[in-house]
Amino acid sequence: MEGRYESTFIKNYIMKSLLVLQNLKCTGCASTITSKLTDFDFVHSVMVDVDTSTVEVIYDHETNLPFLQDALRKLGYPIVGEANPITTKAKSYVSCAIGKIN
Repeated sequence: MEGRYESTFIKNYIMKSLLVLQNLKCTGCASTITSKLTDFDFVHSVMVDVDTSTVEVIYDHETNLPFLQDALRKLGYPIVGEANPITTKAKSYVSCAIGKIN
């Protein structure tokens, strides 16, 4: 995959996006990401691959992608190419710790 993310239509208005994330390091991170994204009613499934720092999301309608990106950014996992200041990295450590606890 080239770039920061790739989105494709599956059928009707169902989308699949593969997002390359920054700060994704472990299963704690993966747990937090999965938990947060599956809270959205429009998300059908989330698969996180820690080894490649990617998350695959199947969801309703392409207009929902910015909501997913924003949620990831707020957790401390911006898309590759987006700003990643120290405060964002700190958020990812907190998100990771929460994911390990849960």
